[in-house]
Formats: sequence, C-alpha cells, structure tokens
Amino acid sequence: MILDLPLLLFHFKPMIYRILLLLVALQIVTGSELTAQVLAGIDVLQRDDYAAIADRKVGLITNHTGTNLDNVSTVKLLYQAKNVDLVALFSPEHGFAGKLDQSHIGDQTDPNTGLKIFSLYGETREPTDEMLAGLDTLVFDIQDIGARFYTYISTMGGAMKAAAKNDLQFVVLDRPNPIDGYHVQGPVLDEGMESFVGYHTLAVRHGMTIGEIARMFQSEMNLDLDLKVIEMKNWQRHDTFDRTGRIWINPSPNMRSLTEALLYPGVGLLETTNVSVGRGTDTPFEVLGAPWIEPRAFADRLNSQRLEGVTFIPITFTPDSSKYAEKECGGVNIAITDWRSFHPLRVGMLLATTLRQMYPDDWETKYLNRLLSDQQTRDGILTGQSVNELQAAWQSELEDFKRRRSQYLLYK
Repeated sequence: MILDLPLLLFHFKPMIYRILLLLVALQIVTGSELTAQVLAGIDVLQRDDYAAIADRKVGLITNHTGTNLDNVSTVKLLYQAKNVDLVALFSPEHGFAGKLDQSHIGDQTDPNTGLKIFSLYGETREPTDEMLAGLDTLVFDIQDIGARFYTYISTMGGAMKAAAKNDLQFVVLDRPNPIDGYHVQGPVLDEGMESFVGYHTLAVRHGMTIGEIARMFQSEMNLDLDLKVIEMKNWQRHDTFDRTGRIWINPSPNMRSLTEALLYPGVGLLETTNVSVGRGTDTPFEVLGAPWIEPRAFADRLNSQRLEGVTFIPITFTPDSSKYAEKECGGVNIAITDWRSFHPLRVGMLLATTLRQMYPDDWETKYLNRLLSDQQTRDGILTGQSVNELQAAWQSELEDFKRRRSQYLLYK
C-alpha cells in the first residue's frame, strides 16, 4: 500500500500543527544558549549605593575595562558617588586607556576628574607608601582574561601586598573569567619561578575570577589584609564571556576578541621564542609563523595529530611591527572549530613539539620557559615527548592545584 502523504497531512493537519508548535516551544526552552545578564562587582556595588566603601578615602586601580553594565566607567561612578571620596587612580600594564604596548609607562592626570593616575608599570609595579598616603581603601576593577601570565593579576597581587603593609582595606570588584571558570589546564608554575609574568603558583589556565585569585593570594601569601570581594550576580563557572550579556572591551592592544583570549594560554606561551604569534597583524594569537617555516608541511604535520576542536590552515603573513616586522612568515592560522572541545594548552604543546621535531636548528628555545615556568614541561618538549606525555607529566601538579583552588571559589 502506498501512503498519500499530502492526503494524510490534510486529515491530520491540526494534530501535526500542535506537535510542531510543541517542538518549537521545546526548542526555545532547551536550545537557548543565553545566560541571565551578569552583574559584575561594580554593578552590585552601584546597586547597593556603594555601601561597601561608603565614607572611605579610595584609590582605584583600573583601566578602560572598568565599566558597569551600561558601559559607564568605574572612575566616573565612584567620583560622582556622594558617599565615596575618590582620591587617586592607579593604572596597570598598557596604561589607563589600555592602548600602550611599551615597557615603561609614566604617571598621568585623568582629564575628566583631575585626579593623578599613578602608573604601576613604570618606575614601580607596586604602589609606594607615598602613592598610598591619605588613602584607607584600595579598589581593584580590571578585566582579566584567564591566563596565568596576563599581568593584571600580578598588578593586583602587588597592590594587595602594599595594602597589607599600609593597613589599607582592599576591595575587588569581581568580573567574569572570559574563557570560563570551569576548565583548569596546563602545567603549574614552579616554586621559585615567580615573576611579573608568573606571580603565583597557578596553572596556565587557572579557571578563576580575579576575586577568587585575590582570596588565594591573601591566604597563600599570608597577607594580613582586610579583603572584600564584591561578588558578581548570575555568573556560572561554565560561562564564557559571550554568555554574560556584557560588552566586550579589548583588555589590551593585542587581545581583540574572545577567540584570541581562548587561544592565548596556549599560543602565547611560545612568544618568548623566535616565532611570531601575530603581533603586528590584525589577528594576534590566531596565527603563528616564522620566515623559516614552510606553511603546508607545518600545517599537515599539525593536522595529522587530529586535535579536537581545532584545525590549522597554511598561510603566509607579514607583521608590520613587533617580531619579524616587514618580513614574510610562513605558518598557520589556528582556527577553532568547536569551542567545547578546544583545549588551548594541548594546542600550545602541539605547536611546540612540532617546531622541535621539524625545525630543531631554527627554533630557538633559550627563553621557552619564561612564560611556561615549568622545567619538567620545558625539558619534555626539548627531549621529544608527545603532547599526551607532556600532559600526563603535569597532571599530578595540576590536580594538586585544583585542590588548593577549590577552597577559594565563589561561584557554582
């Protein structure tokens, strides 16, 4: 018997329509990727009429990323708050406006408030006693990106030390970890390797917010400090920045998208060696290359490993500044194909091990450990270990870090 589909649709059309409407309704409920709009610490502080810092003499450590949900700067909000006395401003690497990419930044004056901006990326990287004179509270409000060697958390750590020394209250206005607070990946910094690009014994991808890191710093650095974290509302650990409902602001000149932030913990590790990671191009951290790399062979070798969530496209590119300025580089465009399965540290390790295999005489590794800060992993790369072997070797220290980390977490 041959069924007449049009005839069946005619007879059962009302029932089919009801089923279709039910399916659409289910899709709306179960298929949505939206999370409730996230209130950052500054939004919660504003909502509560600045009660946590009322009648305090405040120094604010911030930059252009310190804004509320309506994109109004934290500087303006605190300056105009009738119950807050904003006395001084402090800026991190890249300066108050987040546009400078240089090794030394001087003090400035904020044209909107007339307040002095003390640079914490100039003569000093920690507030001095003189800078803190007349203050009783330091407030920190800067967007981090979730990688150990991104220096805004180093600025926070140094400021916490100075606050403890000078008996100042320290208030962190918490913000989302843009690459999520769930995944914790990579080797942990070796004790004794601490530096401004490796402030504490964190995993490369630490999976923490700045408020949670501040709690860890206070405890593990034994800081006698009155610390307050103004917690976010509606943020969940699995949330990446695209699920927050907030406006993306480039945290630094070469961090121009959420894609680049997700790539950074892996690709960024290699920029202390003699490869370009795309600084001086339109897509920093989305490409990697050098004049001595043959792009097709390099891409083929990388793709042969079939890492989940990523593909490598052979390209040539010519940076207009930074490493290999005005020189054509062969290399790859690193394209994320699945955000859920993408693992930036495995990508970084695959790039490193492939460079070692294919270009042992060209790839200079003297400073490979500068950002990696894990001797075991560095040695494993140079002795030809595979990505799986490298990951297995750091797993024990990573599990130890996860246990340490767990007691400082604030969100589910």
